Formats: sequence, structure tokens, C-alpha cells
Amino acid sequence: MALEARFFLQYAAGAGDSFTLNVDLRLPGRGVSAIFGPSGCGKTTLLRCIAGLQQVQQGRLHINGEIWQDGRTCLPAHRRPLGYVFQEASLFSHLTARGNLDYALKRATATLPVISCDEAVELLGIGGLLARFPAQLSGGERQRVAIARALLINPRLLLMDEPLASLDLARKREILPYLERLRAELDIPIVYVSHAMDEVARLADQLVVMERGSVAAGGPLAEVLAGLDCGAALGEDAGVVLEARVVETDSRWHLTRMAFAGGDLWLRDDGAAAPGETLRARVLARDVSLTLEPHRDSSIVNILPGEITDIAPGSDPASALVRLKVGEVALLSRITRRSLQHLQLAPGRRVWAQIKSVAIVR
Repeated sequence: MALEARFFLQYAAGAGDSFTLNVDLRLPGRGVSAIFGPSGCGKTTLLRCIAGLQQVQQGRLHINGEIWQDGRTCLPAHRRPLGYVFQEASLFSHLTARGNLDYALKRATATLPVISCDEAVELLGIGGLLARFPAQLSGGERQRVAIARALLINPRLLLMDEPLASLDLARKREILPYLERLRAELDIPIVYVSHAMDEVARLADQLVVMERGSVAAGGPLAEVLAGLDCGAALGEDAGVVLEARVVETDSRWHLTRMAFAGGDLWLRDDGAAAPGETLRARVLARDVSLTLEPHRDSSIVNILPGEITDIAPGSDPASALVRLKVGEVALLSRITRRSLQHLQLAPGRRVWAQIKSVAIVR
């Protein structure tokens, strides 16, 4: 069961320029697949092609065995059973939150519902908002109502086009836990477009990195982020995401120890993680330095042995990106080319990774 999409589209982009979208994707039939990349790389255009809102010269789209588009068939947008959440909530201003949900229920297909109205209200925490009009809701509240409305049309696919882009940091933190619940509890594929790596690291199961209308990298989130090609393209956002289990908390120093397949990591205890809980942790390449010997007189707490597997140019002429294996997982380190030569680093060299910062993705 999967989403299979192949689109080719070319059009004038102004001032004598043209834009070409040329993608071939196969994504899982459930979970969150994030489409990531800079502005203008084609993320929203791809989503519009999937939704049937953008005409293409060549197109193929199969959703969990159903043909929505190929050389002989092309379902119009209004006949594609999908939900679409835009950057702005786009609620009907003359209807209450309940009225917006009722509108979706009237449009729902007759097949078995993906989710009931009561379940959607509970899942997105909007029970206390139903009598309010959109103008009486915060940005985060409007988006939660919009997501519930998209689910109630009984979609077989949920598209989300930078749904947090218009929100401030506080509202983003408010809505992210609800998006995590969607990932955990819905049995339909979600395609999530974003240019914010912190959102992608927290929500995505699969990652597709786009550049200039094409797919630069794609696959499971951790695997793609640990790749050198992806790391160089991400620049300051280069880094890996680890699955780690909380082992203990140290109340004296306010630290938490987490175990992962490459060893243990200590990080600041914010009181939100309990022993035994499994969380995602993000380690940025810029926060990993390399030494040939372990330095126990350092202020850096997390020092792990590893072996260099690959080296590639960094995102600027002065830097290099080093991929090393630590236990069973990969880490990335961004260092200067001068340091690379000074330490005589090469694939197969044993080193110590000094990890200056680790962030729980929440």
C-alpha cells in the first residue's frame, strides 16, 4: 500500500525564465511524508498536482491501489477523496467552528469514515471552540478546526501545505502535539510540506528533499538526514535524528541520560521526559567536533567513539562534512577543511565525536 506519483510540468516563470517540475515518488500508505526544500523548489506545485489543482503535461498518481491519474484517467480535483490544509485556515467566516465541521460532513463520501466527528473534535482538542466564529479563534485554533474539517470529508489522503507557516512560535508549539497525534492515530497517508526542519524532524516518518523542481533525496527520515548529499544541501540545518530512550534523570545536575544505538547522551532535563520513554533527539552537524583522542578535561559531556565512513564538501568553500559511524548509527560533523587536513582525517580513521548540544524534538 503506497502513494505513487509521477509528474512532469514546465511553465514560464517570468522574465524569460521557466520552471520545470520533474518528480517520481513512492511514499508509504500511512504516516507522515514530509516534502522539504527552499522557497521556489516546487513543494506547493507538487502538492497542487497531487490534488488535481495543477494541470500537468505528464502525470501518474496511484493512492493505495486506486488510480487517480494516468495516461487514460484524470480525476478532477473535486472528485479526489483528499483533505487539503493550507497555510491559512480558510474557514468559512460566516459559520461557527461547528458549522464548518458540518459542511465537511455533508461533503463526506459514503464509505467507512476515517474518523468520526466526535473523534476529530477530541483528537484536535476543539470541543470548547465549536460555538465560536473564526474571527474569535487564535491562529492555532483556526488551524486545528481546519484540520478537523479536512478529516471529516473522509479523505484517503491528507495534504498539508506549510500549515504552521503563518503562526508565531507559541502557536506552533501549541499545535505540534496535535499533529503528532494525527501521525500516530490516522490510517491514511499524510503529505506535509514545510521549509522548517524543526517541524520535519519532529513529525516526519519519510523525507523528500526537493531542489529546483526535482527530488534531491528521499527515504526514511533518519536515513536521508544522515546522508552527505542531503547534509550539504541543508547547510545550517544539517544533522541527524536519533531514536533514544530515557534511562535516568539526575536531579542534582538537572540532566537526563538517554540511550540510543550508538551509546548514551546527557542533555538538559526539562522535566517532560520520564524514564522508559522513547523520544526523538536531534544532533546538528555544527554541534559535533572531532578529536583523535578523548579529552576528559573538556566541558563537553557527550564524547563518543566512532569511525569515519565518508567525507564530502560542506555548504561553503571553507567547510567539510564528515559522516561517521557511532555504534549502529550515523552522525554528521561539520568541520573546516583546514581541520580536516590538520587531523589527517580519512574514511576508516577512528575518532572521538564531541557533541556540544543535543535537542529533544518536541
